[in-house]
Amino acid sequence: MEMQVTIKTKLKISNSEIAWSFSKTMEQYRQACNYVSEYIFNHDFDMKQSRLNKELYTKLRNLFSLKSQMAQSVIRTVIARYKTVKTQMARRPYKYQDQNTGEWYREVRDLTWLHKPISFNRPQVDLQRNRDWSYLSSGQLSINTLDGRVKVDPICRGFNQYLDGTWKFGLAKLLKSSGKWYLHISATKEVADFNKQTVKHVVGLDRGLRFLATSYDEQGKTAFFDGQAIMRKRAKYQKLRATLQAKGTKSAKRRLKKLSGRENRWISDVNHCLSKTLVQKYGANTLFVLENLNGVSFERTDLPKALRNQNKSWAFYQLEQFLTYKAHLHNSEVVEVSAKYTSQRCPKCGVIKKDNRNHEKHEYHCDNCSYRSNDDRIGAMNIQLLGTQYISGQEQPKFELTTNA
Repeated sequence: MEMQVTIKTKLKISNSEIAWSFSKTMEQYRQACNYVSEYIFNHDFDMKQSRLNKELYTKLRNLFSLKSQMAQSVIRTVIARYKTVKTQMARRPYKYQDQNTGEWYREVRDLTWLHKPISFNRPQVDLQRNRDWSYLSSGQLSINTLDGRVKVDPICRGFNQYLDGTWKFGLAKLLKSSGKWYLHISATKEVADFNKQTVKHVVGLDRGLRFLATSYDEQGKTAFFDGQAIMRKRAKYQKLRATLQAKGTKSAKRRLKKLSGRENRWISDVNHCLSKTLVQKYGANTLFVLENLNGVSFERTDLPKALRNQNKSWAFYQLEQFLTYKAHLHNSEVVEVSAKYTSQRCPKCGVIKKDNRNHEKHEYHCDNCSYRSNDDRIGAMNIQLLGTQYISGQEQPKFELTTNA
């Protein structure tokens, strides 16, 4: 199995000429992406690489002075962005309420819902390994620009771990953030395929806001990862953001931009630490089981408006990505199961009843067998059971609504 990571390295620019070449190349690349995006939008979202290449390759080279490989990369970049947006729209259906009956409906969205072409606003450029960028024996990076190749020094702690011969470098993305230059390098590595027969631990993970994660394993052990302090810090960010937005001055907007980057880095760090802790806690040959949160909202209508935003969601998809690649490095796996009834089902007698869960007390009390426990723990127990069924051969285990054990 092949796993992929992204190495983010800062670039040490020795002179202003290199910075100018980078800026010019990224701007031309950005404009070319918008040109291709408009073409795809106006041609029924045709994303066939060969047809787009035949129609646009020469135009991209002539209009934007791009080199051969960059012209090809522009087309691939835009296709990838449209496919990503298509997936995101499918994952987030349009919800609306019938004003007469009060019933809620969901309608799956596709690219035809877009009212304008996808816009590429941030200057950046995708670079192909060897053709557009390479790692030199001197330790420098050679990067291609519209003015020719330039050599820069990478600044990245731990970069040497990817030079042991087991990692293969691929596409790199050149970008500028907060006045600093970065190269995001894709790296892949062959790891052993996950084998169900060698599983040592099956761990159910219930994700939420009161506890970012609650784990339950095959030995009946539960671990809670508190999210209260994190939510309080998020509330502070939200309050500061609202204050700056109310000011509306140029300096306030600059601070908002810095604040956004700081909050995103903090969220990533929290998810990195949590995923690392989980993988280290259970070790190799572990199956981590997560509920599929597509369409699930954590919004609390019982809270004041000022507090609803930070209590609505967390970067759970990012957490899942971090957990997945860390698990793969330890010969473990992450699977998703249906979230239906995982918080309503009694793990002891199997009865599913919504009223058994008390949200205010964060408690589940089964009125059939009298089993009582923390509601997040109940979710983790049910998810762990679905993981056990997956190991037993059920590809898509899920619970069906029933009122009897």
